[in-house]
Formats: sequence, C-alpha cells, structure tokens
Amino acid sequence: MGGLSTPQKTKIIMTAEQELFQLTDDLMKLRAKVAEVRRKIPAAEVQDYTMTGMSGEKIKLSEMFGSKNELILIHNMGRSCRYCTLWADGLSSSTKHFESRAAFVLTTPDDHETARKFAMERGWQFKMYSTEGTSFKCDMGFANEKNDPMPGVSIFKKEADGKIIHVTKDFFGPGDDYCSIWHFFDLLPSAGETWEPQYHYISTVHKH
Repeated sequence: MGGLSTPQKTKIIMTAEQELFQLTDDLMKLRAKVAEVRRKIPAAEVQDYTMTGMSGEKIKLSEMFGSKNELILIHNMGRSCRYCTLWADGLSSSTKHFESRAAFVLTTPDDHETARKFAMERGWQFKMYSTEGTSFKCDMGFANEKNDPMPGVSIFKKEADGKIIHVTKDFFGPGDDYCSIWHFFDLLPSAGETWEPQYHYISTVHKH
C-alpha cells in the first residue's frame, strides 16, 4: 500500500506583463532608496565663484540665485559635445517650469562668445555662463583627471547669511532620468540598436 503523495505546489508562472510590473515597482523603490542615500552625503560650503555671462559681463555664483534661495546648475561640456547638446535642448523647453521653483542656469567650459552663438543657434531659453578660466567644474567634481569637463547637475542653496552650500550633484549619461528621449527609445521594437544624437537631422517629407 503506497503512502500519501505529497501535494504538488502550484506553480505561479509570471507573465511578461506581471514581470514588467514587478520590475517597475522595484525600480521605483530603488530610486527612492538612491534619493535617501544621496541626502546623507554631507553638503559643503563653496566659495562665491566668478564666471562670465554671454555678453562678457562678470557674474558671481551668488547672483545666479536671483530672488530664489535654491539653484539648479547644469554642467554642460560645451559646443563640441552632441550628447550635452541633446540634454540642453530638452532642458531648455522646461526652463520656465524650472524657474517657477528655483533658479536655473547652465554653465559651459566654452568662451562666452562661442557659447552665446551656439545658444542662439539652438534657441536655448535658459541663462548661460562660461566657466572658462575658473576651477569651478573641477572643484565641483565635474572634470576628470585630464581636467576635461564632465556633464551633470549641481544643486546649491544660499543661506540667509549669504553662504553658498553645494547640496548634492548627479552625473548625466545615456539612459539617465535627465533626458527622457532614451526612455521613449526603449519602447521601440528596435530598442537596443545603436543611436547617437546629431546637431541637425535630415527632414523626412511624407508624400501622400
């Protein structure tokens, strides 16, 4: 006489949609964790750097705050970088939204004349300043060992006594959360194929 058979455990086969939902939920939780850990990094007081405006005028970091006490500052790599141009094109369209909450500026290692002409060509709406001749990008951690600029964003706060605090920072790169185009491309059937941004694209006219 045989013994009682052990009931088989019911297998739950996760569908692709269920897996996607689970991964998305995990990603949101991980993103919240990243933000939590980022807030633990000690903030640091910085000097009141002097940079150059697009008309050649000198402006201090403290003046970039305007009437705000928080500043979102973009570290751009300049005219020579197509990727940084892609990021800046996207950020420009949101300038007014940014400025409703905090001061918003973009810095470039290019000289002010080069930067001004390029900004006009691209139709950028944000305020721009040249860091040429300063140690700003290096001091903020946005230059490599060869002193080449690196892309990203720094958040600054101005205290009531005038002190400027470098609150936090993050770096830019393909697939990050600061350029939405990559996430749209991930949805395409051709996702994974090599693509690089260009300064200009050939228009395709659809004939009916």
